[in-house]
Amino acid sequence: MAAAGPVKVYLDLLSQPCRALHIFLNCVRIPHSVHTVALRKGEHRTEDFTKLNPMQKVPVMVDNGFVLTESDAILKYLANKYDVPEHWYPRQPERRARVDEYTAWHHSYTRPHAAKVFILECLLPAQSGSPVDEVHLNRALSQLDDTLDKLESMFLRRQPFLCGDDLSVADLLSVCELMQPMGGGRDVLQDRPKLQMWRSRVQAAVGDAFDKAHAVLYGVRDRRKAKL
Repeated sequence: MAAAGPVKVYLDLLSQPCRALHIFLNCVRIPHSVHTVALRKGEHRTEDFTKLNPMQKVPVMVDNGFVLTESDAILKYLANKYDVPEHWYPRQPERRARVDEYTAWHHSYTRPHAAKVFILECLLPAQSGSPVDEVHLNRALSQLDDTLDKLESMFLRRQPFLCGDDLSVADLLSVCELMQPMGGGRDVLQDRPKLQMWRSRVQAAVGDAFDKAHAVLYGVRDRRKAKL
């Protein structure tokens, strides 16, 4: 361990990448402090936070004065710097490249497509008071379906986790995105037993850290159910 003090992380657990980081930190037990940035209250637009991240996005990590943004970069930095089990981000070049392959793909497919379903079904109606735009939602669900097909055929294939036999940061980033539509009461893996089993394996591997990170999202889901 090289750090003189705990790593600081700025998070909003309604954010998918923030949840991935939160789960990772709690699993590997890196000393850290969490600073909540409530996006719905506009706290990401304050002057102090904008100095940390001009993009006004979470998560942000500060490690002994070293500021890093982007969840993918933060997870890999922490895995590289701290003495964490190697399966999170393997050192062996081919195995590491598999994780990098998924995380590069993730930003064009899993992340935008799962997020769009949540935005259309939950966020926009809550903000505007308008009904769900079914045409746009069905288009988004179709895009997500294509992405889920690729997750099964390109990444899971016959292996238990996305990048091999062990859990990695790729699985955390992916599962947190695919949980997001739950906020609108939709389980996008409902008809996909292979991906359901993968999600269960991830949950079992990280234990209580999973539900702790998702408590805010479960709250959104339950409040929405109560209104219906």
